[in-house]
Amino acid sequence: MNTQSPITDYATLARNIKKWAAHLGFQDTGITDTNLVQAEKYLRRWLGLGRHGEMAYMARHGVRRTRPDQLVPGTIRVVAVRMDYLPQKQDVLESTLQRSHIAYVSRYALGRDYHKLCRKRLQKLATRIEAAVGSFGYRVFVDSAPVMEKALAEKSGLGWIGKHTNVINRTAGSWFFLGELYTDLPLPVDEPAANHCGNCRACLDVCPTQAIVAPYELDARRCISYLTIELRGSIPETLRPLLGNRIYGCDDCQLVCPWNRFARLSGETGFSPRSSLTDRELVELSRWSAREFLTHTEGSAIRRIGYECWLRNIAVALGNAQTSSEIIAALTRLYRYPSELVREHAEWGLRQHT
Repeated sequence: MNTQSPITDYATLARNIKKWAAHLGFQDTGITDTNLVQAEKYLRRWLGLGRHGEMAYMARHGVRRTRPDQLVPGTIRVVAVRMDYLPQKQDVLESTLQRSHIAYVSRYALGRDYHKLCRKRLQKLATRIEAAVGSFGYRVFVDSAPVMEKALAEKSGLGWIGKHTNVINRTAGSWFFLGELYTDLPLPVDEPAANHCGNCRACLDVCPTQAIVAPYELDARRCISYLTIELRGSIPETLRPLLGNRIYGCDDCQLVCPWNRFARLSGETGFSPRSSLTDRELVELSRWSAREFLTHTEGSAIRRIGYECWLRNIAVALGNAQTSSEIIAALTRLYRYPSELVREHAEWGLRQHT
């Protein structure tokens, strides 16, 4: 990076950046330095315990994840942004979990893939800064590179990392996406957010698989989001009954968080739920062909798991559903699918109904 801008009033620039970000649809913006020493210690311990499971990419980049200036040379500041995404009221989400024949999809994935949407907005923010100060060094990230986005959000004042390891904002809860703008502009930094979890342990108690093994410690290998999204092989049999009707991700720890009583529904149309993924029966989704899966998940984060894992997850959910002839017929169809992975989980599902 090589800043060519002659600007010296960086305090005014920082205030303007926050205004421009708000105009682009970001609900909050904070600025921090690149010192992530504590986050690096936590990451090394987490990796050493093997809690990342098969997410080898978490260890692949060494210290570039925790040292922004090594990922993007010249970086001295990070502009962190927050974009709210809650698409439905929480009571609607909770009611879906109570109906075993209905598929539950993590709320962040019901609409358009947030990666592209947020990244485009951040790029517009960078372009706006460039128009004001001239050429400057920067790079935009939205969960797209080895970036400690939660630690950076906490340091920049967007919220604190809760006991479930998600970022919580005191006035907005935790239903939001994060994005970062690495830059060489010497902007004034904001105060880190204070922790307000107190003695609450609601998220630890509600986790279906007890993946939150201690406050602020998540074992991804037990997390439903990992099992249904990141894991490409067989889901451990002991954990399958605990997945319930969750076929893509899990929101339980956010649903019980007291701070989410302050969360507001998102006004971003791109995050509006798709009818093809909302309130759909498991049996119906199990009938989708590979082509239908691609059609219905176009532009969605769901597509990344692929059709085979989609059917694997549905087979488990069907196994957990209340027994009916339709459920058994759907599992029987999946048992005939040529994928060994799908057949294994369909066979397990059938055993739950006999």
